[in-house]
Amino acid sequence: MTTGKRIGYRRVSTVVQSTERQLDGVAVDKMFEDKLSGKDTNRPQLQAMVEFVREGDTVLVHSLDRLGRNIDDLRGLVKDMTAKGVTVQFVKENLTFTGDSNNPFSELMLNMLASFAQFERAIIRERQKEGVQIAKAKGVYKGRKREMTDERIAELKRRVNDGEPKAVVAKEMKISRDTLYRYMDREEQAAA
Repeated sequence: MTTGKRIGYRRVSTVVQSTERQLDGVAVDKMFEDKLSGKDTNRPQLQAMVEFVREGDTVLVHSLDRLGRNIDDLRGLVKDMTAKGVTVQFVKENLTFTGDSNNPFSELMLNMLASFAQFERAIIRERQKEGVQIAKAKGVYKGRKREMTDERIAELKRRVNDGEPKAVVAKEMKISRDTLYRYMDREEQAAA
Protein backbone atom coordinates (compact mmCIF):
# COMPACT_ATOMS: atom_id res chain seq x y z
CA MET A 1 0.00 0.00 0.00
CA THR A 2 1.37 3.39 -0.97
CA THR A 3 1.19 6.29 1.42
CA GLY A 4 -0.20 9.59 0.29
CA LYS A 5 1.59 12.86 -0.13
CA ARG A 6 1.94 15.57 2.49
CA ILE A 7 0.50 18.74 0.98
CA GLY A 8 0.96 22.13 2.62
CA TYR A 9 -1.26 25.20 2.25
CA ARG A 10 -0.20 28.67 3.37
CA ARG A 11 -2.02 31.99 3.03
CA VAL A 12 -1.30 35.57 3.95
CA SER A 13 -3.55 38.55 3.33
CA THR A 14 -1.20 40.68 1.23
CA VAL A 15 1.77 40.20 -1.08
CA VAL A 16 4.04 42.08 1.34
CA GLN A 17 3.37 39.64 4.19
CA SER A 18 5.53 36.56 4.59
CA THR A 19 4.29 32.99 4.80
CA GLU A 20 7.59 31.74 6.24
CA ARG A 21 6.34 31.26 9.81
CA GLN A 22 3.48 29.09 8.57
CA LEU A 23 4.37 25.39 8.57
CA ASP A 24 7.96 26.31 9.45
CA GLY A 25 9.88 23.06 9.90
CA VAL A 26 6.98 20.89 8.70
CA ALA A 27 8.03 18.52 5.90
CA VAL A 28 5.74 18.54 2.87
CA ASP A 29 5.94 17.05 -0.60
CA LYS A 30 4.18 20.00 -2.26
CA MET A 31 3.24 23.49 -1.08
CA PHE A 32 0.38 25.69 -2.27
CA GLU A 33 0.41 29.35 -1.29
CA ASP A 34 -2.02 32.26 -1.72
CA LYS A 35 -1.14 35.89 -1.00
CA LEU A 36 -4.54 37.51 -0.75
CA SER A 37 -7.28 38.16 1.74
CA GLY A 38 -9.12 35.17 3.18
CA LYS A 39 -12.41 36.91 2.44
CA ASP A 40 -11.60 36.66 -1.26
CA THR A 41 -13.53 33.80 -2.85
CA ASN A 42 -11.02 33.54 -5.70
CA ARG A 43 -8.07 31.79 -4.07
CA PRO A 44 -6.39 30.10 -7.03
CA GLN A 45 -3.80 28.08 -5.11
CA LEU A 46 -6.43 26.79 -2.67
CA GLN A 47 -8.57 25.64 -5.60
CA ALA A 48 -5.51 24.07 -7.24
CA MET A 49 -4.70 22.23 -4.01
CA VAL A 50 -8.26 20.90 -3.59
CA GLU A 51 -8.12 19.61 -7.18
CA PHE A 52 -4.60 18.17 -6.68
CA VAL A 53 -5.12 16.14 -3.50
CA ARG A 54 -5.98 12.45 -3.76
CA GLU A 55 -7.17 9.75 -1.41
CA GLY A 56 -4.52 9.03 1.21
CA ASP A 57 -2.97 12.52 1.07
CA THR A 58 -2.65 14.73 4.14
CA VAL A 59 -3.24 18.48 3.87
CA LEU A 60 -1.32 20.48 6.47
CA VAL A 61 -2.44 24.03 7.29
CA HIS A 62 -0.87 26.31 9.90
CA SER A 63 -4.19 27.27 11.50
CA LEU A 64 -7.95 27.25 10.92
CA ASP A 65 -8.10 30.92 9.88
CA ARG A 66 -5.58 30.34 7.06
CA LEU A 67 -7.90 27.92 5.24
CA GLY A 68 -11.47 29.20 5.44
CA ARG A 69 -13.07 32.64 4.97
CA ASN A 70 -15.70 31.90 7.57
CA ILE A 71 -17.15 28.95 9.47
CA ASP A 72 -19.25 27.66 6.57
CA ASP A 73 -16.38 27.94 4.10
CA LEU A 74 -13.99 26.17 6.48
CA ARG A 75 -16.43 23.34 7.22
CA GLY A 76 -17.19 22.93 3.51
CA LEU A 77 -13.51 22.72 2.55
CA VAL A 78 -12.73 20.20 5.30
CA LYS A 79 -15.82 18.13 4.44
CA ASP A 80 -15.05 18.14 0.70
CA MET A 81 -11.45 17.02 1.22
CA THR A 82 -12.21 14.38 3.84
CA ALA A 83 -14.98 12.99 1.59
CA LYS A 84 -12.22 12.33 -0.99
CA GLY A 85 -10.28 10.34 1.63
CA VAL A 86 -7.89 13.21 2.39
CA THR A 87 -6.77 13.93 5.96
CA VAL A 88 -6.80 17.61 6.95
CA GLN A 89 -4.50 18.65 9.78
CA PHE A 90 -4.33 22.06 11.48
CA VAL A 91 -0.90 22.32 13.07
CA LYS A 92 -1.45 25.23 15.50
CA GLU A 93 -4.67 23.82 16.92
CA ASN A 94 -3.41 20.22 16.75
CA LEU A 95 -6.63 19.09 15.06
CA THR A 96 -6.88 16.31 12.50
CA PHE A 97 -9.92 15.47 10.39
CA THR A 98 -10.38 12.31 8.34
CA GLY A 99 -13.24 10.96 6.29
CA ASP A 100 -12.92 7.58 8.03
CA SER A 101 -13.86 8.70 11.49
CA ASN A 102 -17.13 10.27 12.48
CA ASN A 103 -15.75 12.03 15.54
CA PRO A 104 -18.34 14.36 17.10
CA PHE A 105 -15.69 15.91 19.38
CA SER A 106 -13.53 16.89 16.38
CA GLU A 107 -16.56 18.41 14.67
CA LEU A 108 -17.39 20.37 17.82
CA MET A 109 -13.80 21.61 18.12
CA LEU A 110 -13.72 22.65 14.45
CA ASN A 111 -16.93 24.64 14.82
CA MET A 112 -15.92 26.25 18.12
CA LEU A 113 -12.40 27.20 17.07
CA ALA A 114 -13.59 28.48 13.68
CA SER A 115 -16.21 30.59 15.49
CA PHE A 116 -13.57 32.04 17.79
CA ALA A 117 -11.27 32.80 14.84
CA GLN A 118 -14.09 34.54 12.95
CA PHE A 119 -15.02 36.53 16.09
CA GLU A 120 -11.39 37.51 16.67
CA ARG A 121 -11.03 38.79 13.08
CA ALA A 122 -14.20 40.86 13.49
CA ILE A 123 -12.91 42.38 16.76
CA ILE A 124 -9.56 43.22 15.15
CA ARG A 125 -11.30 44.97 12.22
CA GLU A 126 -13.50 46.90 14.66
CA ARG A 127 -10.48 48.02 16.71
CA GLN A 128 -8.66 49.04 13.56
CA LYS A 129 -11.60 51.20 12.44
CA GLU A 130 -11.79 52.80 15.90
CA GLY A 131 -8.05 53.53 15.79
CA VAL A 132 -8.37 55.18 12.37
CA GLN A 133 -11.27 57.33 13.59
CA ILE A 134 -9.29 58.44 16.66
CA ALA A 135 -6.24 59.23 14.50
CA LYS A 136 -8.41 61.18 12.04
CA ALA A 137 -9.93 63.19 14.90
CA LYS A 138 -6.41 64.05 16.12
CA GLY A 139 -5.36 64.97 12.58
CA VAL A 140 -2.57 62.38 12.50
CA TYR A 141 -4.12 59.87 10.12
CA LYS A 142 -2.37 60.02 6.78
CA GLY A 143 -4.26 57.19 5.16
CA ARG A 144 -2.83 54.31 3.26
CA LYS A 145 0.41 54.86 1.37
CA ARG A 146 -0.14 55.29 -2.36
CA GLU A 147 0.69 52.19 -4.32
CA MET A 148 1.72 54.05 -7.47
CA THR A 149 3.43 57.31 -8.36
CA ASP A 150 1.83 59.80 -10.76
CA GLU A 151 4.36 58.75 -13.41
CA ARG A 152 3.47 55.05 -13.08
CA ILE A 153 -0.26 55.86 -13.19
CA ALA A 154 0.26 57.87 -16.39
CA GLU A 155 2.26 54.96 -17.89
CA LEU A 156 -0.44 52.49 -16.90
CA LYS A 157 -3.18 54.58 -18.53
CA ARG A 158 -1.12 55.20 -21.66
CA ARG A 159 -0.37 51.50 -22.13
CA VAL A 160 -4.00 50.44 -21.59
CA ASN A 161 -5.26 53.20 -23.91
CA ASP A 162 -2.74 52.03 -26.52
CA GLY A 163 -4.47 48.65 -26.46
CA GLU A 164 -2.06 46.54 -24.42
CA PRO A 165 -3.84 43.72 -22.57
CA LYS A 166 -4.57 44.81 -19.01
CA ALA A 167 -3.31 41.53 -17.56
CA VAL A 168 0.06 42.03 -19.26
CA VAL A 169 0.32 45.65 -18.10
CA ALA A 170 -0.53 44.69 -14.52
CA LYS A 171 1.99 41.85 -14.49
CA GLU A 172 4.81 43.93 -15.94
CA MET A 173 4.09 46.80 -13.51
CA LYS A 174 3.98 44.28 -10.63
CA ILE A 175 0.48 45.25 -9.51
CA SER A 176 -2.71 43.23 -9.29
CA ARG A 177 -5.37 43.54 -11.95
CA ASP A 178 -7.67 44.88 -9.23
CA THR A 179 -5.23 47.74 -8.64
CA LEU A 180 -5.03 48.42 -12.37
CA TYR A 181 -8.83 48.53 -12.66
CA ARG A 182 -9.07 50.79 -9.60
CA TYR A 183 -6.77 53.37 -11.22
CA MET A 184 -8.58 53.08 -14.57
CA ASP A 185 -11.94 53.56 -12.81
CA ARG A 186 -10.62 56.71 -11.10
CA GLU A 187 -9.65 58.07 -14.53
CA GLU A 188 -13.11 57.37 -15.94
CA GLN A 189 -14.83 58.98 -12.92
CA ALA A 190 -12.61 62.07 -13.17
CA ALA A 191 -13.47 62.42 -16.87
CA ALA A 192 -17.23 62.15 -16.22
